[in-house]
Amino acid sequence: MTNPTVAAGPRTPLRRGAELAARASRVLPAGVSSDARRGLPEPVYVDHAAGAHLTDVDGNDYVDYVLGQGPMILGHSAPEVVEAVTRQVARGQAYAGQHPLEIEAAELVQAMVPGADLVRFNTVGSEAVVGAWRLARGLTGRQKILKFEGHYHGWLDAALWSLHPPVDAAGPARTPVPVPGSGGQQASAAGDLVLAPWNDLDAFTALLSAHRDEIAAVVMEPLLCNTGCIAPVPGFLEAVRDQTAEAGALLVFDEVITGFRLARGGAQEWFGVVPDLAVYGKAIAGGLPVAAIAGRAEVMDQITAGTVGHAGTFNSNPIGMAATVATLGRLQRDGDELYPRLRSLGERLMSGLRDAAATAGVPMLVDGPGPVFQTYLTSADAVRDYRDFAATDRAGMARLHAALLRRGVNIVPRGLWFLSAAHTDDDVDRTLEVVADIFRDW
Repeated sequence: MTNPTVAAGPRTPLRRGAELAARASRVLPAGVSSDARRGLPEPVYVDHAAGAHLTDVDGNDYVDYVLGQGPMILGHSAPEVVEAVTRQVARGQAYAGQHPLEIEAAELVQAMVPGADLVRFNTVGSEAVVGAWRLARGLTGRQKILKFEGHYHGWLDAALWSLHPPVDAAGPARTPVPVPGSGGQQASAAGDLVLAPWNDLDAFTALLSAHRDEIAAVVMEPLLCNTGCIAPVPGFLEAVRDQTAEAGALLVFDEVITGFRLARGGAQEWFGVVPDLAVYGKAIAGGLPVAAIAGRAEVMDQITAGTVGHAGTFNSNPIGMAATVATLGRLQRDGDELYPRLRSLGERLMSGLRDAAATAGVPMLVDGPGPVFQTYLTSADAVRDYRDFAATDRAGMARLHAALLRRGVNIVPRGLWFLSAAHTDDDVDRTLEVVADIFRDW
């Protein structure tokens, strides 16, 4: 599919978008259906999407680096996904019974992910996370979960702690305290959490030792993508893997973003570290609501035995499974070409952003592996954890996001960028022209 070129010059006024925003405010809290979409600078309402582009209801075209918050690894309306879903819709939407596609989808996950002995599907990543925690508690007989400050594991009460807390309420940097992410959150859930700073092995070792007989699982985004795009420092993942096993706890990778995006085998393949369990979502089904728990047979067999429950009306929904088979089939078949191109295109865009910022004297750090990366407005030469991220100019990044959106470039508001197989060199060229224009007046 050939992407259209982003139109130069001013956009068509967002008149239809403003009308829809007014209607939405009368029927939807804050006018949106997810808090991740609230507070956007302008009423951009999408009419349709194809390849690496969105078109709004007022006829404006945007080169899209949000990609549905990451799922559209093949681009919007990828022909193989559209064909598979269309075919399945005509065959049935929900069976409450077994069907061949769920086996085929699980076999693809098993073949692609190093640690996937067995797979269970559900609908969203938040659900998969708490399912993995239940499996860890069931196997170990322990209750506590160790998570890292700044890591996101879904919006449910048990997990939504210390994502982006006010630093003055978050406790000491080396021994953070749990801070709820929402009013009305179940306060007692904090008692089952141990908070650790990301990329501080000494602090992690001390906390694991202090709670050694209580921790069922250590959970992390192996590449931290919900607070910048922060890689583990060399040796960190390996040491956490070793120490977690030695303590009798499970290691859980939250690969909702990294899964099938960094490589066929996700972060496990990219970093060469295999956890006991991993959870997946987003790119697994190319835009359909599918998530999964995958891991060691010893852990997953608790479901087989019936000692740990896992259920859901829409688990392995045939439409989602059709999309999963189509998406993972393409990634498995074409991955030797697709992933290097994703990295190369992402690196070219990252390099161009650095050059544009340097030319204009804008203090910008650009970091990430290419298929996903982050722009920070900061004079620092590295961002290693949440506290570093909190010290960057996040208000300035919101201003940059708004300026890009007005010029037809869509990124995640906090400065995260996703690449897809549908992005082209022309998309990158146009994006860099827009950024250079913005920075000239910065």
